[in-house]
Amino acid sequence: MATRPARLVLCLSPLLLVGIWGLTNRPLLYEGVARLAAADPVWLLAGIGFTCLGWVAASCVRQGALPDRLPPGLLLASQFAAGAANHALPAGLGAHAVTLRFLRGRGIPLDRATASLALYSLVKPVAKTLVLLTLLVASPAGRRLGDLVPDGRTLVVVIAVAGTCAAVVVLLVTVVRPLRRPVTGLLRTALADARVLHTRPCRVLALWGGAAAMPLLQACVLASVGAALGLPVPWTHVVVAYLAAGTAVGAVPAPGGVVVDAAVVFTLVAFGAPLAVATATVIGFRVLMDWLPLLPGALVLSALIRAKVL
Repeated sequence: MATRPARLVLCLSPLLLVGIWGLTNRPLLYEGVARLAAADPVWLLAGIGFTCLGWVAASCVRQGALPDRLPPGLLLASQFAAGAANHALPAGLGAHAVTLRFLRGRGIPLDRATASLALYSLVKPVAKTLVLLTLLVASPAGRRLGDLVPDGRTLVVVIAVAGTCAAVVVLLVTVVRPLRRPVTGLLRTALADARVLHTRPCRVLALWGGAAAMPLLQACVLASVGAALGLPVPWTHVVVAYLAAGTAVGAVPAPGGVVVDAAVVFTLVAFGAPLAVATATVIGFRVLMDWLPLLPGALVLSALIRAKVL
């Protein structure tokens, strides 16, 4: 009896977050819905289909990052709910928190659950970069990105900042003894699970195939919205623009991918798209990817909390 109020608060908090988000983003939400109302519905339905396939691909990567078998239905539901939680925290922390609670509820030890999240976070950018490089080699769109590549000074600054951050992390782990033991334990667990996973072809296919499919499906959502709005950019160019922009600034911790969206608009304009149409395309992309599934995702998240799955 004493836990019922706390459980009720946990169940209603995702809905409260959705309400606050909607009130603070009313103009943006209205503009995106208004433009989508005049778009081609067939292409929008195709975008919704690619969005749904994205949750399936995310579930495959989560399963591929863990040797233990997870229930497919609950895993897919958790990834759908994780999309709603992702709006509360930057850098995918909301989705990781939901997934961690789900894995712990399935009886996975904390160190192995955390190791699977680390492997998931590592495989995604690696697979995305490989897909981008493949498209740049195979598509003429790569030559259009030459003007967007930063100059040597900018690259030196970026490399210096990244190297400094890595050195600080290594120094902290080496010097601070309370951090050393959990970090080394996590690394040992992650390496052991990674070795086991890569001896099982089904896990390798789920892990790397799902990680490669996720950015392609997201890019297809963007291209579908662009086709619905009459974006004068070829499909392959839209895919390359999305992958290039996401790879360049995807590490910036911003809720909802605001920085990535700005980079995508800038890249589409560089490919010859009008600014208004490029902006509307990215707004429509966010409507299909995030805003439309937000309320159902929050309801599923509340239901999973109430059912003690999370």
